[in-house]
Amino acid sequence: MNDFDALLARVVEQVRAIGIPCSKTIIPQVLVNRRAVSRFGCCRYLPDGRCLIELTDRLLEAEERACMQTLAHEVLHTCRGCRNHGKRWQSYAARMNEAYGYSIARTGTCAELGVPDARPARYVLVCRSCGHTFSRTRASSLVLHPERYRCRCGGGLDRVR
Repeated sequence: MNDFDALLARVVEQVRAIGIPCSKTIIPQVLVNRRAVSRFGCCRYLPDGRCLIELTDRLLEAEERACMQTLAHEVLHTCRGCRNHGKRWQSYAARMNEAYGYSIARTGTCAELGVPDARPARYVLVCRSCGHTFSRTRASSLVLHPERYRCRCGGGLDRVR
């Protein structure tokens, strides 16, 4: 079982070591969210100005590296101008990836983080070129209009379920 609080302290040190200006008001205790199904972490700004980081309980048994990468993603959201995944956040993520070998991105997948997918897949789409599958729980625009989207390889998508 991972000690999220200790990992958070290590990640904050990493962020500051390469000169990324994360918040000084990060609460040092990570909140474990037992209801989160579609996200791995969350950075919440509290009314008093402090930042609270949450992680899903699915990461409790994950590899330490996956937890640290997710914590790094959330710590970057505490930086000024980084509440979203805009250019500044992306530049900080790229610096962390280069310095520490992370793969911080806007979104992560269960497969990338080595955790089981707890979401029921009501819809499944498949790339016609490479065969990659996309599972979705909701009838999103991707599910309703797969012809408007492409796989990373450039192939078209077909809904199979």
